[in-house]
Amino acid sequence: MSTHPFLGLAPLSAAHFASIEDGVARLLNTTQDVVIMQGEALLPLEGAIRAAAGPGTTALNVVTGPYGQTFGDWLRDCGATVIDLTVPFHTAVTAGQIREAFAAHPEIDFVSLVHAEAATGNTNPVAEIGEAVRAHGALFYLDAVASIGAEPVLPDAWGVDLCVIGAQKAMGGPAGVSAVSVSGRAWARMAANPRAPRHSYLSLLDWKQRWIDGGRTALPHAPAQLEMLALEACVERIEAVGLDAVTARHAAAAAATRAGALALGGGLEPYVHDAAQAAPVATTLRAPSGSVASGLVARALAVDPALPLAAGGGALAGEMIRVNHYGPDATRGAVRASLTALGTALADQGLTVDVPGALRAADRGWHRPGSGQSAGE
Repeated sequence: MSTHPFLGLAPLSAAHFASIEDGVARLLNTTQDVVIMQGEALLPLEGAIRAAAGPGTTALNVVTGPYGQTFGDWLRDCGATVIDLTVPFHTAVTAGQIREAFAAHPEIDFVSLVHAEAATGNTNPVAEIGEAVRAHGALFYLDAVASIGAEPVLPDAWGVDLCVIGAQKAMGGPAGVSAVSVSGRAWARMAANPRAPRHSYLSLLDWKQRWIDGGRTALPHAPAQLEMLALEACVERIEAVGLDAVTARHAAAAAATRAGALALGGGLEPYVHDAAQAAPVATTLRAPSGSVASGLVARALAVDPALPLAAGGGALAGEMIRVNHYGPDATRGAVRASLTALGTALADQGLTVDVPGALRAADRGWHRPGSGQSAGE
């Protein structure tokens, strides 16, 4: 039989598993419990909502993109009363809007928010929102799957009670495992919820009872070895390079993409109007009037199928182009190649573009003061 480095691995020990959790806790700069769940980030995202929300919950669900819409569906399915705070997808929610919702509905005791919506390209000011949520006393649930590694994620400092992350975007790691940090009061809320999942793959309380409360000495089930080892390698790589350098590289890629798109012409423009509200993990662009985004992306990918380009999902496929400059694609080369291919696609439609000017603008955007650089550029 032939051998392969992915095969015949020794079982992952409880101590090794716990050390990987500790690495994720360092990444989040948190003293909260961190649970690594054996599945893509939708697992802890849904599990945390179903554990913490129920018929007695009044939830403020902030919708700045498709994931916020999904969270509202889960909350309603749990029996919670849901107040949706929906803002246009080309912008971000403000702490002032959160406070207004609290004033109008003082019974709110749960807040769900997406930090960065890679699908729409916006990012929300979690630090300011966290202050408002903390002052109100609500439990704070945050989806930081797209933001971790691309911008600061600080659950303790921001008062986040449930912070879910995944490694597959800006961290450049595996998609098959994910993690959630859990505050003490979040555990208490779950324990008091009779409808919280138990004896279930969705259950966070099972992990607490069978793993955390036992001193993390016996794993509740066999872990996904390859994904856990990949997550460990991912965290070690970030620690070796420095988290600040990784986030700076994503900020530089976003600034370069935005500057290049504005200079490219052809009617292409940023989907998120305010650069301060644009997520570093991915830049979304509005296709020119009369063009179909999915068609432009298909033409661009014909130049190079490996480019980090995608059309928007669902109804956004006609108007939105995504430049997914995260992880290994948060580089100046990936940004330049994406702009060049988009310029070619626009020119093929008879639109006037300036590719050299776009590349010069992108280079200036990458080197903007405070953008930071790394060997990976």
